[in-house]
Amino acid sequence: MDSLFEATTPDAPLAELLRPKTLAEVVGQTHLLGEGKPLKLAFASGKLPSMILWGPPGVGKTTLARLIANTADAEFIPISAVLSGIKDIREAVERAEHTLQQSGRKTILFVDEVHRFNKGQQDAFLPFVESGLITFIGATTENPSFEVNSALLSRAQVFVLNALSEPELAELLERARQLVASDITLSDAVQEQVLGYADGDARRLLNFAESFFSAAQGAGLDEIDEAFLHTTMATKMRRFDKGGEAFYDQISALHKCVRGSNPDAALYWFLRMIDGGADPLYLGRRIVRIAIEDIGLADPRAQTMALEACQIYERLGSPEGELALSNAVIYLAVAAKSNASYQAYNQAKAFVGQDKSRPVPLHLRNAPTKLMKALDYGKEYRYAHNEPDAYAAGVDYFPDDLEAIPFYQPTPRGLEGKISEKLKHLKTLDQAALRKHSLNQNNSKVKK
Repeated sequence: MDSLFEATTPDAPLAELLRPKTLAEVVGQTHLLGEGKPLKLAFASGKLPSMILWGPPGVGKTTLARLIANTADAEFIPISAVLSGIKDIREAVERAEHTLQQSGRKTILFVDEVHRFNKGQQDAFLPFVESGLITFIGATTENPSFEVNSALLSRAQVFVLNALSEPELAELLERARQLVASDITLSDAVQEQVLGYADGDARRLLNFAESFFSAAQGAGLDEIDEAFLHTTMATKMRRFDKGGEAFYDQISALHKCVRGSNPDAALYWFLRMIDGGADPLYLGRRIVRIAIEDIGLADPRAQTMALEACQIYERLGSPEGELALSNAVIYLAVAAKSNASYQAYNQAKAFVGQDKSRPVPLHLRNAPTKLMKALDYGKEYRYAHNEPDAYAAGVDYFPDDLEAIPFYQPTPRGLEGKISEKLKHLKTLDQAALRKHSLNQNNSKVKK
C-alpha cells in the first residue's frame, strides 16, 4: 500500500513535508471533520462510502483520500484522469482483485481530476463500485452535477470542501516557518500579502513560502519586509479557471449585480475577472447581452454604449479599453431596467415554434404585378403615413385566423414608460375606430 506514513525525503517540497498524517493535523474543513460532522463520523465508523470530494485547488482532497485509506487499512490506488485511460482503470481493478484474494483487504481507488474522464471511462467504475470491490473516491474542482455522470454520482456521496480561510492559512504559514525558517520573522503587513496571494489555496501558500523563506535564508535575513517579499512574489493571480466553475460563478455575479442596479459590486466582479485573466472581449460580449436582456427598451442607449465599449477595447487595448468596459458596466448598473422585450421575444418565439403556418392577410401582401393586384394582394392597405398621427387606427396586422397576442408588455421604467403611454393611446384609437366601423355597419344594415 502507498502509506501516508512512509518516510519523507529531506529534499521533498514543503507542501509534502507538511502533508497531514492524522486527522488532527488537517487544517480547515471543520464542516466535514469537526465533531459530529459527516466525514468525522464516517472515519469513526470505519464504514466509508464511495464519495466525490469537490472543492477548489489546494484544500486537501488528496490528503483526505490518503487519510481515509490509512484509517480503513485499505489498499490505496491513486490514478489521475489527466494521464490515465481505460487501460489504467482495468489494471487498478485487477490489482484490487489480487489484494482482496491475497489479504482480504479492500481497495480505495482515488481518481484525481475525475471530471476529465469521459462518460465511458466513468461508467467503467460502476460494476466494481456496486460489487464492493473498490471504494471509489473522486476529486474534482468542477461541479459534479455537470461533470460527473449521473450513474456514478448516484452511487457516491458528494462532500464539498471549502477554500481555506485566512486564519487557517496563517496557521499553515506558521507551521511552515517553524519547520524550515524558525529564525526568520514576518511583519503583519507581509503576512497579510502572503495570505492574500495564496487566495485560499494551501498548496500555493506553501510553495510560495518555500521560495521566500529560502531566498531570505540565502540573503542572511532575520526578518522579511515588504520590499524583499515583492522581489520573490510573481504577478498576483486570483483563483480563476477560464471556463471552469469559478469563471461561471463570477460572470453570474457580475450579471446579477448589474441587473440588481449595484454599480459598486458590479465593478468589483468585473475587475476581479480582469485581475484573474478573463478575456476582456468575452466580458464585453456579456455586457452587451446584459444591455439587451435586462435593460432593453427602458434605455436603448445601454446597448449602444456596450457595443462602443467593445469597439474601444478592440482599437485601444488595455488599459484604456478596460476603462471603457468598466464605464459600460457602471452605466448599465444605474440604467432603468426592463426585460419586457426579452420576455416578448421568448414568448413570441415559443408561440411561433409550436403554431401552424398561417397565411399573410391579403391587405399586407406585396402587389408588384397586375396579377397580384387582380388577386386582391394589397387591397385596402392603409398607408400609415397618410393617416392622422401616422397611425392606421383599427387595422389588424396579425393573420386573419389569429387573435392579436400582446407579447410585449412595457414597464413604466425609463423610456418604456413613454412607450407604454403611446401604446395605450394607440389602443384607444383602435377601439374608437372599431366602434365607428361597427356603427357604420349597423347603419348600413338599417338602410337596407
